[in-house]
Amino acid sequence: MATTETLTAERILAATEEVLRRHGPAKATVVDVARALGVSHGTVYRHFRTKAALREAVTERWLDRTSQSLAGLVTEDRDAGARLRDWFTALFTAKRHKAGDDPQLFATYQVLIGENSAVVERHIADLTGQLAGIVGDGVRRGTFAPVDPAATARAVFDATGRFHDPHYAHEWEQPGIEGEFGAVVDLVLRGLRA
Repeated sequence: MATTETLTAERILAATEEVLRRHGPAKATVVDVARALGVSHGTVYRHFRTKAALREAVTERWLDRTSQSLAGLVTEDRDAGARLRDWFTALFTAKRHKAGDDPQLFATYQVLIGENSAVVERHIADLTGQLAGIVGDGVRRGTFAPVDPAATARAVFDATGRFHDPHYAHEWEQPGIEGEFGAVVDLVLRGLRA
């Protein structure tokens, strides 16, 4: 049985994810999370003051996994066009895995994302910030035409939404989707080149 001394926010979030996977967002409770950890629900509330705060934190953790997996591409010292292509490929791959590898949890997070628009806004800001870093580097090195990196990053992010916005998840396993993805990224890169 767990003790309160060893209970961390990370352990609570991991348990919450498992409870959500088992019960779904409508039925999962803080009591279920506490039971999974072998503690009282009051102990969970010491880390997360409300059920909403717990759900927000687990949603943010889920989204942050994607952001963290992409962050290294921003600072690599190589051609910005290649990095941009690799960044979008990694984003599309990550989103496809989230949707396809664990469809129950993906559906659960779709509900939670709807409840936590501020978390989603921060996630999008983080992703577009990463893109702006790559675009800005490409502009500085003369690989890309002179553009406002932040505005261009948002435009490019929006233009590629079909390949990372969860609303399009039902299309991500259709035949030919990789070719369509490649064509859009090629178009974006041609438009950015100096």
